[in-house]
Amino acid sequence: MYKLSVYSIKGVKKGTINLPKAVEERSNLPLLAQAMRVYEDRQHPGLSRVKTRAEVRISKRKIYRQKGTGGARHGAKSAPIFVGGGVAHGPKGVKKILRLPQQMKRKAMLVGLTSKAKENHLVVVSGVSGIQKTKEAYALINKINDGEEIIAAKCTFIISEKNNLIYRYLRNIKNLNVVSSKDLNSYLTTNAKVTLIDEDALSEIGGNQSVNAEKKETKPETKKVLKIAKTTKSKIVKKSMTRSNTKTVKKTTNKT
Repeated sequence: MYKLSVYSIKGVKKGTINLPKAVEERSNLPLLAQAMRVYEDRQHPGLSRVKTRAEVRISKRKIYRQKGTGGARHGAKSAPIFVGGGVAHGPKGVKKILRLPQQMKRKAMLVGLTSKAKENHLVVVSGVSGIQKTKEAYALINKINDGEEIIAAKCTFIISEKNNLIYRYLRNIKNLNVVSSKDLNSYLTTNAKVTLIDEDALSEIGGNQSVNAEKKETKPETKKVLKIAKTTKSKIVKKSMTRSNTKTVKKTTNKT
């Protein structure tokens, strides 16, 4: 169980609380690295493209005869070996999109939060709704950051859904990433020196996991219902087929 320091909006330490069990996750560095790789890859469009030897605007004639020159055999000046020629095996302008399943994303995010709590770099701020100025938020972050200017160190501030109005007081602070609890990812938690979290946001993150767990439990029941529905449907179809067959038999006997 990890302890989290709790600060007021004035930067005064009020005490400590335990990291909720719903948020705590076992260390998994390969998963965290995988999630960050996917996040960074999705940040750029990847539309760079180069011309091949067929597309470059240069003469395609053979530059000199095949034999008798004493030099290497060459074709056109558009070959990749020459300056101004095409590029071999270059980027084609097609983006290969990397994806990660939702459960893996969430687990990686929780691993990042737990690692910050382990390093004592995850700080809880209570009474966030009382912030009314950017100056107050700036002073709070500097006090929590051991007096070091926020300009010199990256920070992430996680706010809850009900306190999302304080975003306007935080958005102009340099090197501060402000993110809602529902949009939190592993990159923003790990790529910061100090991560500040609203007290309400901490309970929201823990609550989302319990909702996902309930969904997992209900899945097998829905499968059973679908199986029952399929079996009843097949029985009805069989009955209708047998009825139609008996009708045709009766018709043929009447004709004869």
